[in-house]
Amino acid sequence: MIYISLKYFVLVLAALFLYYIFPIRFRWLILLAANIAFYALFYKTGWWVFLGTILISYLVALLTDKLSGAGKKAVFILGILGVVTPWFLIKNSNFVINEILGREPINWLVPMGISFYTLQLIGYMADVYMGKTGPEKNIAKFALFASFFPQIIQGPIPRYENLPHQLTEGNRFDEEKVVKGFQLIIWGFFLKLVIADKAAIIVNTVFDNYPAYSGAYIWIASFLYSVQLYTDFLACTTLARGVSGLFGIRLENNFERPYFATSIKDFWRRWHISLSTWLRDYIYIPLGGNRKGKTRKYINLFITFFISGLWHGAGFKFLVWGLLHAFYQVVGELTFELREKIYSVCGIKPDSMKKKWIKQGGTFLLVNFAWIIFRADTLRKGLELITNMITEFNPWVLMNDRLFTLGLEWREMVILGIGIFILHKVSKYQEEGKSVGERIFTQPLLIRWGVYLAAIVGIILFGTYGFGFDAQDFIYGGF
Repeated sequence: MIYISLKYFVLVLAALFLYYIFPIRFRWLILLAANIAFYALFYKTGWWVFLGTILISYLVALLTDKLSGAGKKAVFILGILGVVTPWFLIKNSNFVINEILGREPINWLVPMGISFYTLQLIGYMADVYMGKTGPEKNIAKFALFASFFPQIIQGPIPRYENLPHQLTEGNRFDEEKVVKGFQLIIWGFFLKLVIADKAAIIVNTVFDNYPAYSGAYIWIASFLYSVQLYTDFLACTTLARGVSGLFGIRLENNFERPYFATSIKDFWRRWHISLSTWLRDYIYIPLGGNRKGKTRKYINLFITFFISGLWHGAGFKFLVWGLLHAFYQVVGELTFELREKIYSVCGIKPDSMKKKWIKQGGTFLLVNFAWIIFRADTLRKGLELITNMITEFNPWVLMNDRLFTLGLEWREMVILGIGIFILHKVSKYQEEGKSVGERIFTQPLLIRWGVYLAAIVGIILFGTYGFGFDAQDFIYGGF
């Protein structure tokens, strides 16, 4: 995968060297050159689609800033269609052609990160249209914002108000920012190679051969998929933030420990934050949000999550996955008072840890069921997996050695378990408002670099390296 390849980090180091030796006013040109080199090295096809959408959004923003009334609105709508159409054709047309019409799918050339930069460009045009920001008149600087290479593939999805000045004004060398960026890179490698890729082996074994497995096997595989998806996506955005930090550029945190959420609504405040806030600001609120009564609120919620499902992929399973999360939230709101009464009758105090654990556990199970549909090849297979995990009772597989037939031997299982334990401890520490990276940074030089070296050696020894190493793609790279 690009973000953990040697060639990628050679590009990063070369760009970093040139960035800090060039005069500060020209440093944005080094970043732009790095963006171009990134596409030239890793993705030689489909670039013209990306370039076309950049030009459309650039021109539309300039025009809407000068126009007013119906003309302004018409240009804005045409701009949205111009940016959305390539994404829709490439990501969704084959579902209609193949699954519904029964014809041969088209072999589209897929531009890198199309789902992410499409939302980024729509957000920019919308902000200019609504007067929240002015248009960027320098097309080279706008192209730098649209194509910033550390985050182009899997986000986080930046807002124009937060990123351009960091890119174009240049940053002086700051040891703390560089070291903390290095910390994030190490953490990203740990998440990807020690947890996500190991969990993927068991997940793929069960999900790809689902008729052979039932009951406890599916429970284990589904729990591990929840862990895999989280650590895989968190690894990618952590690496993006880490590499950006080397240049003194701050990207927003895309996750806030979502499996500590106490409700589905809380989960979406913590999961893929840049997407959640984008959907809120550009879909949910423009539809009316919660300002027009509960019925309209719930309809807006279903529309928003329908679009979320559509964005994640083509197929009924993604639409059902999105709508299921809307259903969870509506039911959660409608049953809130009833659940509170049940807690009271059972003697569970409002602010007790017991209540918090119950809510966290219930939320995780609901999210986990939805992830099964998300991961399955089709909606039908996802529903069959859920049925088989509930109707078959075989907990004894947890007591014998049958788990070691799923692709990991016991040593690898232990490493995976330790990795998940470390993730839990770090997440709990962060949930208390503390920072592991900050604590390490304040230690004496020898101690903190000893920790970094130990972490690097540990990842090399216990991660998914070895003869013929080829790390799996990041999951969200497919969206």
